[in-house]
Amino acid sequence: MKQQHSNIQYRQEDASYFEQRGLSRYAGPWSLWALGVGAVISGHYSGWNLGLSIGGWGGMAIATALIAIMYLGLTFCIAEMSPALPHTGAAYSFARSSMGPWGGFITGLCENVEYILTPAVIVFFIGSYLGSIFETPAAVQPLWWVIGYILFVGLNIVGVELSFKVTLTVTLMALAVLIVFWVSAIPNIDFSTWALNIGSDGELLEGGGGPLLPMGLGGALAAMPFAVWLFLAIEQLPLAAEESVDPTRDMPKGIILGMITLIVSASMVLFLNPSLVGVGAYALGQSGEPLLDGFAAIYGSGLAKILALVAIIGLISSFHTIIFAQGRQIYSLSRAGYFPTWLSVTHGTRKTPHVAMIAGACLGLVIMLTLFIGLGIDQGSAVIGGTLLNMAVFGAMCSYIAQAASFILLRKNRADIPRPYRSPFGVPGAWITIVIALVTLFFQLSDSTYRVGILGVIVWFAVAITYFALVGRHRLILSPEEEFAMAQREATS
Repeated sequence: MKQQHSNIQYRQEDASYFEQRGLSRYAGPWSLWALGVGAVISGHYSGWNLGLSIGGWGGMAIATALIAIMYLGLTFCIAEMSPALPHTGAAYSFARSSMGPWGGFITGLCENVEYILTPAVIVFFIGSYLGSIFETPAAVQPLWWVIGYILFVGLNIVGVELSFKVTLTVTLMALAVLIVFWVSAIPNIDFSTWALNIGSDGELLEGGGGPLLPMGLGGALAAMPFAVWLFLAIEQLPLAAEESVDPTRDMPKGIILGMITLIVSASMVLFLNPSLVGVGAYALGQSGEPLLDGFAAIYGSGLAKILALVAIIGLISSFHTIIFAQGRQIYSLSRAGYFPTWLSVTHGTRKTPHVAMIAGACLGLVIMLTLFIGLGIDQGSAVIGGTLLNMAVFGAMCSYIAQAASFILLRKNRADIPRPYRSPFGVPGAWITIVIALVTLFFQLSDSTYRVGILGVIVWFAVAITYFALVGRHRLILSPEEEFAMAQREATS
């Protein structure tokens, strides 16, 4: 049976369609906490530190504070929306209920860019670490990527219980490594000498004692895209809504506890890592392994390979958890017909979206291999580690703006929806999120490296929107997200 709504056509599927796309509930508040923290934690190991070379220590501190405020606004919006709309669709579901099918689809596309490319970049860094540890040539890097995808997609397919147990274990291990670093670093810091060793011209100041804001407020704002790595992907928690035992109670707890954990960890890393004797903000601003540099300064470089194995735990934690999110994000858009519906079929006995996870992993791997082979080892690696990373951040920022806008519209137009949890920041908090995200996008686009990545995102969007305009919008399914949105519209019309 088909239903026509404006220029969108829906098909009513029978029970067997949804039986083939069933999920099982397992996650409690601590599983959700681990899912959010685990996805982010690799950003506390590396990536954030590059902002030191742009804004100095004080500039990076201001950038981190602003980005933390943005994420607080976002997570409290999500904490209110996710139990009110407890569907796997998450960002797509929020936007679908507030802005209609086109708004939901485009918001889902923004998030899709993030969840396809982020694990690809993370497995690239995992391969770099493993190549260094086992001294394998750069030409065989793709082998590490394939092994990583097979192992962690496989773990996620086996079952949601095992997936969440692995998530909790690796997240706790990654946090334990950070705590050991903090405890080890505290007796070995000299803030003024090492954290303030960048001059106003960006050069090294021997002996430190430099200005807190060597590049001024402009440098602090320019460092904001790098501060994003301290919190990127915490927003993925609502993707587990249909696998949560009690999403109306546990989802807000998991999101808020996760955000508190990340703020504490980000503060410790930001203060201690640049302050370490023998490291410093200047060197750290150009480092690919800031945490490894810190451990080497404390314990000596003779333990380099052991320390590299320790440092890889954070990358594994984020890779595993974002593979989970990638599968659910593709699954939700497919179940509703925005993507081809065969992508949402779940495993017959495991009840995990194995087709979506395999398809997402293959797409990420194909993109990596195309760049690696087509551009050559050196240039291809640079593009994977830089441009793809920037594309993922761009997609994330766009989805944040859409989710905050969804919150504002739902408060205005769907005030009657039961809200088990209400954001204490309300609509002003959502507007703050939008403003900071727009400022971050502006400074991303000010960097030529980021601008190159935007072309890739535009191509991605053009292909997907063309598919939806010609095919997808005529084949939508009355999934839980769609039925909820349509019922709310009819109730208020």
